[in-house]
Amino acid sequence: MQLKHKIVALGILPLVLAVAVICALVISLNRHLGDQQAQLIEDSILASKRAELKNYVEMAQSLIAPLYDDGRGDAHAQQQVLEELRKLSFGINGYFFVYDRDGRSLMHARQSDLVGQYLWDMKDPHGLPVIQALLKSAQSGEGFQRYAWNKPSSGQVTDKLAYVVMLDRWGWMLGTGIYLEDVERATQQARDEVAQGIRTTMLAIAAVALVAVLFVFASGMTLNVSEHRLADKKLQRLTQRIVSLQEEERSRVSRELHDGISQVLVSIKFQFELASLVLEKGQDRGLGILREATERLGEAIGEVRSLSHDLRSSLLDTLGLSAAIGQLAEEFEQRSGLTVTYNDNEFDCHLVDGAAVALFRIVQEGLTNIERHAQAKNVSITLRGTAQSIQLTVIDDGVGFNVAQAERHQAGIGLRNIRERVEHFGGRFELISIPGRTGLDVLLPMKMPGTKR
Repeated sequence: MQLKHKIVALGILPLVLAVAVICALVISLNRHLGDQQAQLIEDSILASKRAELKNYVEMAQSLIAPLYDDGRGDAHAQQQVLEELRKLSFGINGYFFVYDRDGRSLMHARQSDLVGQYLWDMKDPHGLPVIQALLKSAQSGEGFQRYAWNKPSSGQVTDKLAYVVMLDRWGWMLGTGIYLEDVERATQQARDEVAQGIRTTMLAIAAVALVAVLFVFASGMTLNVSEHRLADKKLQRLTQRIVSLQEEERSRVSRELHDGISQVLVSIKFQFELASLVLEKGQDRGLGILREATERLGEAIGEVRSLSHDLRSSLLDTLGLSAAIGQLAEEFEQRSGLTVTYNDNEFDCHLVDGAAVALFRIVQEGLTNIERHAQAKNVSITLRGTAQSIQLTVIDDGVGFNVAQAERHQAGIGLRNIRERVEHFGGRFELISIPGRTGLDVLLPMKMPGTKR
């Protein structure tokens, strides 16, 4: 996966995950609130129905009170009470019923076929023994009981709430009930409204998430285009720097050849020509001129060796990094007149390819800067190696300089080259400068991460 795709993915995936978590929380909370709302609605409706049922039973009790309270209690009075209760009704499905303590139906206004039957063991679809539960509720004084019963108007089994009381002197249970479809409809409507609210909320969250994802994607693409442009500019600058450095190196080599070796060779050529003329005339001084020309030829060979050494030290390939830096320090001391101290711990160097050359060039660059700008008298070079890393330190006692300011201007090209060489090999570069002490410290790993010996 390309870096730009990774950036976009890292921006979008946490957003999608956060939206998913938010959606889950919204659904859970809304469902919980929906259940609470439905329960509140159900409790409110049931409370009103309980009051209504209690009023109906109290009304029936007041109607039969003259017959029940006269003290006779004979079969004729009981039959009159049952007839009066059979006539009472409210709505299509509102009626009264009477059972004795044994569970025998004495009166049922809508289901006359049940009258006279013993229904003690009859259970509703939920397994509840209905008559036993009603008698227990009436005897305890609680009065209210919920169960499932066959609704006369529809013929379907429906949840029902009943209120019952005991007529203790006769051993009867008197009660009435209300079917609860409206409660179910109200609670289902509340749940449907909550579900609709959840769907609306999910659509809103999805819309916001889509806009956010598109925004992140667009931002990622904009960043990608911007990074591409910045990378192109950096690449162009780097290419230009490489070309400039190549031209500078070519110019330096050209100057060295023209100002040094070329002039020496021309001088030698003239001396050989002069020696030829002198010898042709039989003069003895021709041998002296040849000796002088030979000495100048040796100087030219030294110049060629010096130029070759500047391009790449042969000791790097033969004796290694430590010896090459040591020779470089000696040559610098002879050329500059500064006192150079070089120390190493004679370690076994196992650097990655190119790292030794990089360290050698860093020393070259550091010594060149010291010679040109430091006005120093003493230079110390230290090379210390371990199994894990190699450390190079170059210290001088010169006038010092402002490191940040130097790196911002053209004078910092050499410093930037050193820093880029070190970063290329995954190392650390530090440069500290104060009047009287400037220290360059480089630390490179013996092996870069991921490489094999």
